[in-house]
Amino acid sequence: MRTAISILFLALLAGSVLAEPRQVSEYEWRGVERIVAIGDIHGDYDQYMATLEAAELVDGKGRWAAGATHFVQLGDIPDRGPDTLRIIEHIDKLARQAERKGGRVHGLIGNHEVMNVTGDLRYVSSGEYEAFVTRRSQDLQDRHYQAYLAKLEQADPEAFMKLPDDFRDQFNARYPLGWVEHQQAWNPAWNAEAEYAEWALERKVAVQVNDTIFLHGGLSGFYCRNSLESLTDKARAQLRAYDPAKPGILDDPFGPFWFRGLAGGEPQAPLETVEAILAQHDAKHIVVGHTPTMGVIWPRYDGRVIQADVGLSGYYGGHVGYLEITPEGLFGGYAWGKLRLPESDDEAVAYLEEVITHDPSNPYLKKRLQALTQPPGAAAAEADGDDDEEPSEPADEEQRVPPICGISP
Repeated sequence: MRTAISILFLALLAGSVLAEPRQVSEYEWRGVERIVAIGDIHGDYDQYMATLEAAELVDGKGRWAAGATHFVQLGDIPDRGPDTLRIIEHIDKLARQAERKGGRVHGLIGNHEVMNVTGDLRYVSSGEYEAFVTRRSQDLQDRHYQAYLAKLEQADPEAFMKLPDDFRDQFNARYPLGWVEHQQAWNPAWNAEAEYAEWALERKVAVQVNDTIFLHGGLSGFYCRNSLESLTDKARAQLRAYDPAKPGILDDPFGPFWFRGLAGGEPQAPLETVEAILAQHDAKHIVVGHTPTMGVIWPRYDGRVIQADVGLSGYYGGHVGYLEITPEGLFGGYAWGKLRLPESDDEAVAYLEEVITHDPSNPYLKKRLQALTQPPGAAAAEADGDDDEEPSEPADEEQRVPPICGISP
């Protein structure tokens, strides 16, 4: 009897060990019981924390409270809001806490991290610069101004002589206090040891947890057969030696940072491409951010693709939403509770109608519902929000059509 009990105990122990999460590679995990993913944060700390609390990832003091859960953040922490540094500090601390409890935080890189590292500051809010202001900021701004004048006088003496009387005011508006420090912290062209450039380089382009691939924008047929590792390798190589005259994966409108074709943008990826990507990675789902849905975790391609950027930031309306994946299925999580995601496009209307009952004042959801229920061929479109302008392209890019499935050059 004792021998039989011992054998049973060992068998149960072996089963429990086999059930533990296991890291297959630097880019892949299997056997994870619970996964939570959130989309773009865009500098809004309060909404970020509200979302973590709704997903029960943190306690009332903002500390990790989710045990062995794997938390995936899909990139685009910076820009549009003022709290980027505060969010980065918290999510890095959260990652250390999660690992001690058997969980993981997977931070991905989005196009806005890329933009900050490469000096594209179109969407940096004034609060972002203010976060870098110190007692030295005025002196740094003055030195930048004098260097700017000296460079202009040497390059174009005529333009220098015609500077308006209020040029310093114009300069200060364009390069406010904290601007220089922001560049020194993010842009390797200003500082080879830029702290947040190094932070961005540590993040991955894509990861796979169980049977789900997570990345910021999407994959077109050009990148269909790339490994997750190769996507990150290509991005890191270009970030380390960025040259705007030599476009690559960071700038590619069909690449993982900018492509919207999995999220309803044109050109939409054909189902064959989605299936080929999934087959390449032995996966069932692809989760993307980048294209805000304005309030709903949204499945496409009969649940093969899930949009998880609900427009969390106040810039997009401050919508609380997260994706939860457990052995019981896939769920859209909201401030009011969770709802199982439809497994087919035919079930999308009923799902959306249920979300609207909890968020009846959201006009974007109603527009999305109208687009789903209108007669075929009608002109109305889905209500995904525009995030950013696409990166500039050569004139012949209009002729570039993704293959059903290929591999990037």
